[in-house]
Amino acid sequence: MENLKKQIDKIFVAGTDTGVGKTVLSLLLMQFFYANGCIPFYVKPIQTGCSDPYDKDSDAKFIYKHVGRLTKKDPADSIVYCFREPKAPYFASRNEGKTIELKAIQNALDKKSRIYSPVIIEAAGGLLVPVNENTLMIDLIKMTGAKPIIASRAELGTINHTLLTIEALHKRDIQPAGVVFIDAGEKPAPQDMISENIEAVESYSGIKVAGVISKIKNFSNPEKEYYQPIERIYSPHFS
Repeated sequence: MENLKKQIDKIFVAGTDTGVGKTVLSLLLMQFFYANGCIPFYVKPIQTGCSDPYDKDSDAKFIYKHVGRLTKKDPADSIVYCFREPKAPYFASRNEGKTIELKAIQNALDKKSRIYSPVIIEAAGGLLVPVNENTLMIDLIKMTGAKPIIASRAELGTINHTLLTIEALHKRDIQPAGVVFIDAGEKPAPQDMISENIEAVESYSGIKVAGVISKIKNFSNPEKEYYQPIERIYSPHFS
């Protein structure tokens, strides 16, 4: 792990859908990199469904609350655009008479990249969600040059959603670093189903599933097992 600072610049936490666990994965990444001597920074370029960065539904507020090094800092520093309605960014911004400018996002990321490493960027929704009238979320990955990690549900239906996400990335010549299954439902997914889902995703895509993150009881201090998928992704032997 001693070479993490040299290996990683920007990470894009992508999801197969909305509500799959991207923010939880982003939190674990932030905690993991701090614990390994890095100075990471979290960015949610576009947040929808919350009135401001301090709203109870703000992803940045959640991250700042549960990362010890950030509890006294301002979550507004991590959001470029924030819109009230829980819609795709293009429509949420249009309803407020605003336009999402890619240059503003790129400038914000460039500024943070000069100070922090890695910069952890969280998507809004899935990859083909419209950002503005000309841009999809997947285009932000290409624009930033960040290496994506895919957050997927562990349960039934994830094979289709995960393979489609990987296919969309490959069509744009983007290679994901890996897939992480999130199993945070009221009832855990059956272990045999999870095993079959992992087998299918790996067999049909050639992309490794780094592991499964189950429901976390203490977000401020998760047990070591929750970081294992991240450790695998950034191990030199993971491919």
